Amino acid sequence: MKASNLERRIRSLMGKAIHQYAMIQDGDCILVAVSGGKDSLALLHLLKTRLPRIPISYTLMPVYLEMGYNQDASTLMRDYFESQGHSTYHVEITDFATFAHSSKNLKNPCFLCSRMRRKRLFQIAEEQGCNKLAFGHNQDDIIETFFLNTLYGSVLSTMKPFQPLFKGQINLIRPLSFIPAPVLGRFARLKALPLIRNACPSAIDSKRSQVRELLQTLYRSNRKIRGNVFHALQNVDTEYLL
Repeated sequence: MKASNLERRIRSLMGKAIHQYAMIQDGDCILVAVSGGKDSLALLHLLKTRLPRIPISYTLMPVYLEMGYNQDASTLMRDYFESQGHSTYHVEITDFATFAHSSKNLKNPCFLCSRMRRKRLFQIAEEQGCNKLAFGHNQDDIIETFFLNTLYGSVLSTMKPFQPLFKGQINLIRPLSFIPAPVLGRFARLKALPLIRNACPSAIDSKRSQVRELLQTLYRSNRKIRGNVFHALQNVDTEYLL
């Protein structure tokens, strides 16, 4: 796929998700949770470059929380935010991941790390007056979460593209919900986004990575499976569920 066609496809899918779920309104202050991975950096880039082409305006607040394994990344993210013209941003070094993997934590390290990160993001959003919190979760993340919750949580559920929280005080949005992960990977390489290697010890061997490997095997056997599963999540026939 040509570079121009790739970017056009991504913008179209993101725009479709934003409009279908009414994610963004005029005057919004959007905290963009940047992890340093391809998805969150692509989301920040797409939301910023979208502004000149739409009839509304919103403010972006990039936030990078260093989780404890790669402190040099905080400087890289700070430099990147400034180079892209973000006058307001937040970079913070934490010990969330190292604590979650320490002997002080007897729970699932991924669960605790994610919980602490999200709690801090909510705090920053409140401090900065942001009414939206944007995550870079993509189509594959939503599918994987469905299988994780089904296989290990005994519940049919997944992440939602739009989710009001705290009685509507802040809304969680996922504008990349309709975009497959491989497409975002190609986009990140095309734009030479400054990706940060995930140094978390749980990143390689986790339940999510196992589910991802299983799904990738299915995707390679039939290219329609990813789309079929995603559409099934929007086409639930409750009459044929227990």
